[in-house]
Amino acid sequence: MTTVVPSFADSGLSPRLLAALSAQGITEPFPIQSVTLPDSLAGRDVLGRGRTGSGKTLAFGLPLLHRTAGHRARPGRPLALVLVPTRELAQQVTAALAPYAQAVGLRCATVVGGLSLQRQADTLRAGAEVLVATPGRLQDLVNRGDARLDQVRTTVLDEADQMADMGFLPQVTRLLEQVAPDGQRLLFSATLDGGVDRLVRRFLTDPVTHSVDPGTATVTAMTHHVLLVDAAAKPGAVTRIAAREGRTILFLGTKHRADRLARQLLASGVRAAALHGGRSQPQRTRILEQFRTGQVTALVATNVAARGIHVDGLDLVVNVDPPTEAKDYLHRGGRTARAGEAGKVVTLVLPEQRRDVNRLMATAGIRPESVEVRADDVALVRVTGARKPSGVPVTIAPQPAAVAGRPSPARGAVGTSDGSGREGNRGAHRTSGRSRRPRRPRHA
Repeated sequence: MTTVVPSFADSGLSPRLLAALSAQGITEPFPIQSVTLPDSLAGRDVLGRGRTGSGKTLAFGLPLLHRTAGHRARPGRPLALVLVPTRELAQQVTAALAPYAQAVGLRCATVVGGLSLQRQADTLRAGAEVLVATPGRLQDLVNRGDARLDQVRTTVLDEADQMADMGFLPQVTRLLEQVAPDGQRLLFSATLDGGVDRLVRRFLTDPVTHSVDPGTATVTAMTHHVLLVDAAAKPGAVTRIAAREGRTILFLGTKHRADRLARQLLASGVRAAALHGGRSQPQRTRILEQFRTGQVTALVATNVAARGIHVDGLDLVVNVDPPTEAKDYLHRGGRTARAGEAGKVVTLVLPEQRRDVNRLMATAGIRPESVEVRADDVALVRVTGARKPSGVPVTIAPQPAAVAGRPSPARGAVGTSDGSGREGNRGAHRTSGRSRRPRRPRHA
């Protein structure tokens, strides 16, 4: 019989973690946290399924910190490991866990691609109990002798399905072979396809499986809309949607299209910026910070932003280019309506795309409201809040990027973080991804 804890106070977490949760204003666990905490705290291997935004980060993070507290890592030999597929997700996991790690005196380090390998090696040599890493960069550090995983007693695979989709399973397998063989393994994923099954069978021992919001269920506060538009009217409709009040993410299929749309929006008076894999990590970090603070209101992104980004108050996601897979649709949409907040997902569909989009929606279990629109249509305003842009070109002033390897602990970028990231339970609901085409795995 599954044990469900009604509150964190009943979970058995240490008093210092409970105090940290209270300081963040958090008393009630989300469903995935309620059902997994008893088994995770008891040291069981856990397989957790939950949709994006369901609270998986604290579900694995709190027991990991609870069980690691009181121990000290030797240089380059962490005691707990969290593997994630992307840089953004690694940074956000670190930021979400930072105040709780500080509460129990644990040091967190994050290692990802795109930033100084030597700085990250120096950070690990300084010592960190909890390591959050992407597989490629961690393997680099292991190969150099800067990291050893034999002391890792708790290992977490977060977004395991995405790691499989990105071709990381061989690296993940090699890393899991190096952690303490009798340690605890926690695997959290929205789906169990893409080779995740093989990881579970090989590396988890008698795992307890918990699933909340099974299948492709989405949050009830999220509504879905298909806007049927012809090719001539689409550019104007996109511009008006981007000019709406508040922050908006607009997803496109390629980085070149994202760059072009961002330039067009800036020229029309919309504070826009493009986020994609062609940006350096400092650029990506800076753009996300500008989006969070409102300096950028329209984030034009590829699937690199479909997981691993959490921004409070983001109530509209727009698929300018419809995704090709149902999983991508769900993860793109998961950037809004997080932690029970309201949000809309809007997909612009050309006549020749209708059949494919209908099939995708059926696979995703989505029944959208469909309406034909023009650029100046009342229906477009009703659904999206679209408005005419100012027409006065704008520029986005660059902000100084954090020094590679030494960012603010509150943002959890790269380096040792010992607290002050005030993300709370909502800060734990983050995931990230990219479109899938057969290719060699790249270092994250």
